[in-house]
Amino acid sequence: MSALAGRVALVTGSGRGLGRACARTFAREGAKVVVADMDPETGAETARLIREAGGEAMSVRVDISKSTDVQTMVQTAIDTYGGLDCAINNAVCGLPRASLADISEADWDRALAVNFTGVFLCMKYEIRAMLTRGGGAIVNIGAGNEHTAMPGLSWYLSAKQGIYGLTKVSALDYGAKGIRVNAVAPGPMWTPALRETAATIPHHIDNHIAHVPMRRIAEPEEVAEAAVWLCSPAASYVLGHTMSVDGGYVLGAG
Repeated sequence: MSALAGRVALVTGSGRGLGRACARTFAREGAKVVVADMDPETGAETARLIREAGGEAMSVRVDISKSTDVQTMVQTAIDTYGGLDCAINNAVCGLPRASLADISEADWDRALAVNFTGVFLCMKYEIRAMLTRGGGAIVNIGAGNEHTAMPGLSWYLSAKQGIYGLTKVSALDYGAKGIRVNAVAPGPMWTPALRETAATIPHHIDNHIAHVPMRRIAEPEEVAEAAVWLCSPAASYVLGHTMSVDGGYVLGAG
């Protein structure tokens, strides 16, 4: 029997990249998957790929910065599949790199609304749903730079490092109630966004590879395996942990 047979899993930002890889990995392991994405077309495509492979999935459009959207997303999982057991909070809002003083307040507010407050909202309503099931597992997707910093990314790394705090404190809040909360810190991955960057700035990829001891960039599926594993019974005693899945990137980035 597959590791997550009969479980209900929700993945935000699962229209492409790491989110799509997580959704497909959940389905391979037997979970019923709620594909949640801001773009209804890419979300529907992920759900279709899962169904074509023999899995069970449906898609829902969500802007995780909006509480009403998040509540609807979670309620959809409950109404469609009877509850919620696993969640991977992966959705992200990107901005161009810019020094802090050059970031507009509107851009800052939007980035933090999705990248930080959005994760809080997702966890809030995922946890409520999981409590009614007697437990569950949540994985928050951070950034592989949690022990370092990079110029021009204050809007990104401040949120991602804040997510590690949310992960640890919520693990303490809910571990005794059967809900395990952990995080994954990915290194460079061949996401659609990175491929777009590689097409225009080749040296950007060379710089990444130079800091990865394994001397390559990961496929999203490699990171998805770790994230889904943390939701599985095999990780039953893992709580409040941030797992680096980065080919040693943090070791070489100093």
